[in-house]
Amino acid sequence: MKRLALLLSILSGTLLIAGDPSGSEILDKIIDLMNPENAKGVMEQTIVTTSGDTRTFKYDMYMTNRGEKSLMRYLSPSRVKGNALLMTDFSDNIWMYNRRTGRVRKLASHAKKQKFEGSDFTYEDMGSGDSWKTDFNPVLKGIEKVDKVHCFKLELQAKSEDVSYSKMICWVRVGDFFPIQIDYYDEKNVFTKTLFLQDIRTIEGVLTPMKMVMRNNLDRTETVMEYVNITYDVEFDKGFFSERNLKK
Repeated sequence: MKRLALLLSILSGTLLIAGDPSGSEILDKIIDLMNPENAKGVMEQTIVTTSGDTRTFKYDMYMTNRGEKSLMRYLSPSRVKGNALLMTDFSDNIWMYNRRTGRVRKLASHAKKQKFEGSDFTYEDMGSGDSWKTDFNPVLKGIEKVDKVHCFKLELQAKSEDVSYSKMICWVRVGDFFPIQIDYYDEKNVFTKTLFLQDIRTIEGVLTPMKMVMRNNLDRTETVMEYVNITYDVEFDKGFFSERNLKK
């Protein structure tokens, strides 16, 4: 019986062997790779609706302290040009600036679970950072092939009901520990959406997914986020990531 179980495990591609990293070690590597110290770039976000219509936004993106703080300034379309968004404490605190009214508004704490600019990304998805370590228990489920690439199957299990997702499954390349797909399950354990990280390049020594596609499995919509350009060799003045700086 043991031999049969071993054979089935080998055939399914989920066999774990001595020397494989633990779930915690893999998660540490993911966070380290996905959250460089600082970053500055231009991004385009295209939302594909259920009817197939598209809406595209372009904005400057700034990030510091390994994702703990981020700021975005909209460049287009004209109706949102000049608007800005500030997130701190890994999206626990969110401020929005509206150019037309000249006002800064702090969003309620539960807003981080809402859609970012009507997209398939939530505010929390945009700025999770180290929170994965505090909110989830990482469990290595095996090694499987995804798009012909050997990947660790890492399951992140929510530690409490306060977390937006009951679990996430990360498909992480064995060769360099970079995730290429993340499956999200909501509070009721329903498989809601999948993030695909594509066109992964090395920019200034940092592995960078130049294209990210979030596909909503329930609404049949998707959002594509692409870097127009990005650099990690950047420093920010004190006070750059502040409510006052939103209006500049």
